Amino acid sequence: MATGLDQIRAIVAMTAPRWQTMMATVPADLAQRQPQPGEWSAVECLRHLTDAEQLLWPVRVRSLLAGGTFPAFNPATDGRDYTALSPAQLADEFARLRAANLPLLASITEGDLACRGRHPDLGEVTLGQLLHVWASHDLMHTVQAERALMQPFLAGTGPWRFYFAAHDVDPAEAHTSVSGE
Repeated sequence: MATGLDQIRAIVAMTAPRWQTMMATVPADLAQRQPQPGEWSAVECLRHLTDAEQLLWPVRVRSLLAGGTFPAFNPATDGRDYTALSPAQLADEFARLRAANLPLLASITEGDLACRGRHPDLGEVTLGQLLHVWASHDLMHTVQAERALMQPFLAGTGPWRFYFAAHDVDPAEAHTSVSGE
């Protein structure tokens, strides 16, 4: 049976290939489409994941292993400029950075999970907590991106639209149905 650490490693390892497939397949205009004003497009989610791969995860893991304090990360101000990259190129950059971080994740032992450090806003945290955040963060922003990609298709679902209400940014357009699919 897989341990929590094995499960985290599996999620973190599969995220970059999933994004590479998505960005190599989805038309660039769809990948860059915001679901509604103020919400991130799939590409914006990927930009954030790429920033985190450079500026957040390796910094925090190493800091926690050393028992130190690490800086806060603000996605609005701490990111890099990726506008010169196509969505597929950005996915490849994310994959390159993730591949460089996988050995660090592989080096962590069950005993390391109790290592403590200090987050400037949250206080004392453990490496185990951070690794759970890493896997959850990957999944959250991938789901967020897929939700953004879904939006232009929902209007064409007709009477089935109400099935997607939890993902629909315009639920007022969803119809109510009394029958099944």
